[in-house]
Parts: sequence; structure tokens; C-alpha cells
Amino acid sequence: MRKYFITGLLILVPLAITAWVLSLVISTMDQSLLFVPERWQPRTLIGFDIPGLGTILTVLIVFLTGLLTNNLVGNYIVRLWEKLLHRIPVVSSLYGSVKQVSDTLFSSSGNAFRKAVLIPYPHQDCRTIAFLTGVPGGDVKNHLEGEYVSVYVPTTPNPTSGFFLMLAKKDVIELDMSVDAALKYIVSMGVVAPE
Repeated sequence: MRKYFITGLLILVPLAITAWVLSLVISTMDQSLLFVPERWQPRTLIGFDIPGLGTILTVLIVFLTGLLTNNLVGNYIVRLWEKLLHRIPVVSSLYGSVKQVSDTLFSSSGNAFRKAVLIPYPHQDCRTIAFLTGVPGGDVKNHLEGEYVSVYVPTTPNPTSGFFLMLAKKDVIELDMSVDAALKYIVSMGVVAPE
């Protein structure tokens, strides 16, 4: 009986968590309908709410923004907008930091998390999977002797938090493993081994 109960848990828990996360994301995106005038909301027009309409609206707005800013005029407007934001004291530093991180992570030409590596961490006799993020820059590289690389070490089971380390390149082993496979391995705490 215990075996069947555990088997049932192994099937239902991932489904329940997935459904809960999707429900949370969709309900959060549905909140974007609050910015639509009352007379244009589904509750006013047809008498009831349509679940997921906010998600569709959010995806559509993101897509149209990308479409409009991907030409000469849209690009010019974005540059003007960014110049304006860079003149506002607190907003400038916050927006600049977020923009730099998002450009690094989401840009197709960026190098963030493009390679899974094996590194000695937390001490020389242990190994963990990390992601190559680049090379140290600025004044930092002036204080490092030899060739160094920058890596991000995600925590288990939540890879969104972690540690940023600079290691000697000779201590870093590049893995023949995709970033997705490495993330699954980390999130599963080593239970789901890569093929």
C-alpha cells in the first residue's frame, strides 16, 4: 500500500505544482486587464471574465512592442526613451542595471549560460556544475594573474539563486552537456542524470 501511495505522489505532485505555477502566472497576467477601461473589459461586454485573456493580451503587447521597435523609427524612439530614463537619478541606476542583465541573458548574441562547466566548489576536493558567463573585466582583471573565467554556480533545487565566482581557467572543465540538461540535473539534486 505504501508503494502505491508513493507512486501516486510521484505522478500527482509534479502535475499539481505545474498546474499551480501555470495558474499563478495566468492569474498574474490577467491582472493586466485592470489597465483596460471598464467598458472594454469582458465582464462589462459579455457578462463574465475570460480566464487567460490577460495572458493573451500580455503576450500580444510584448510581441507588438518587439515588432514596432525592430525598425528604424521604433529603434529611435527606444533610444530617446532610454536617454530620458538615464536622466532620472534613482531610475537611471535601477533601469541601467536591469537592462544590462536582461540584455546579457536574453540577447541571442550574449554569452550568458551558454556552456555548462565542472568546477571545484565549495573546496578543492568537491565538484559542482556551473555555467560559464564570460571573463572578468574592468579593474578586476588587473588584479588577477593568469587566465580567469567568470561562472555562475546555481543553488539546488532553486537555480535562480546562486554564486558568482571567478576561477582560473585551468580549474574549469567544459562539459559535453546542454545548459538545459545541466539545469535539470541541478534542480533534481542529481536524481535525473543527463544521458
